[in-house]
Amino acid sequence: MKFKKVVLAYSGGLDTSVILHWLKATHGCEVITFTADLGQGEDLSAIQEKALKTGASGAYVLDLREEFVVDYIFPTLKAGAVYEGLYLLGTAMARPLIAKYLVEIAHREGADAVAHGCTGKGNDQVRFEVSVKALDPDLEVIAPWREWDLRSREEEITYAKAHGIPLEGISEESIYSRDGNLWHLSHEGGPLEDPWWEPEEGLFLLSASPESAPDVPEYLTLEFEAGIPMALNGEALSPAELLAALNELGGKHGVGRVDMVENRLVGMKSRGVYETPGGTILYVAHQALEHLCLDRETLHYKELVAHKYAELIYYGLWFSPLKEALDAFVDATQRTVTGAVRLKLYKGNCTVVGRKSPYGLYREDFATFGADKVYDQKDAAGFINLFGLPLRIRAMVLGEKAAKGAPG
Repeated sequence: MKFKKVVLAYSGGLDTSVILHWLKATHGCEVITFTADLGQGEDLSAIQEKALKTGASGAYVLDLREEFVVDYIFPTLKAGAVYEGLYLLGTAMARPLIAKYLVEIAHREGADAVAHGCTGKGNDQVRFEVSVKALDPDLEVIAPWREWDLRSREEEITYAKAHGIPLEGISEESIYSRDGNLWHLSHEGGPLEDPWWEPEEGLFLLSASPESAPDVPEYLTLEFEAGIPMALNGEALSPAELLAALNELGGKHGVGRVDMVENRLVGMKSRGVYETPGGTILYVAHQALEHLCLDRETLHYKELVAHKYAELIYYGLWFSPLKEALDAFVDATQRTVTGAVRLKLYKGNCTVVGRKSPYGLYREDFATFGADKVYDQKDAAGFINLFGLPLRIRAMVLGEKAAKGAPG
């Protein structure tokens, strides 16, 4: 199938640089690149220039940092979504936002298709393509890794050299697959493919090792309104500014490193190392405030929702009806999640040391071990009798059967 114009999700790395050339050579089409500034800290003007040098007829670079935090990170934070107990979904949250703008630019430019640089082994191909289908079911998607003959990054480098594609910052000796944004930095590939191999300290770019972190703990206070972080140490900051400040604080103290083997959507296991310093601080603080403000049944049910919410994001179903419905539930739970949390950062740890809220359900007069006038301890006996009644009856029945020689 031939295309006239394609919008390519472009990072300026090896994969998308080769793909830009390959799209033009294979499909004879015009290629327009789109690069999202999600806080990855790269020189995006240089990436734009590189795209044009490599043959793009146009190159979009859009600053989406605030939108990323407000519309993607904060909903996930409020849900408490963590994939397989460890992964804070930094890459998975970013893909639907990039897909949204791929579609918008394709409409603006009159493109036939969009393209991405995801391999046929990963999750991101699903996230991009399912999101595109949800937003425009008629738009074609090109996935070169599922079409071309190149099978490794080493072969891509050979292709790039043969066609004069710039390779600044890419070497054959040390090849990691990294994805970074304002929320996290992920590391995959290379020696990490051996799950027994301990990552070398030089792999980490956002966080100090716990051993080299300061020997003195640092305290901070986060303020939330309806589940949304609003201020750091009494200073109101924009969402992106607040997260950037937390990244700096957390990174300095070695907070937020995760090394895990996870279950990919496509069926295989993969090993990933993640740095999420600011995000880890936010999750710890938000959870502490929920424990103070939510009643038991809501808190426990929300834990079930959080598990499903994380799966939906990981699987690329951001724009699904179930995700929309769960958002409504989560927002309802967050109405009273307002208050402040005090934390201590020290040697890779983020510890809650205080929390307060005008909606806090903790009452010292009820919970105290000292004398009180609001709780009659004699009431507990009747409660325990009723609560344990099913077990008592079961034990009685089994005892009667045993006395008669019947099997238990």
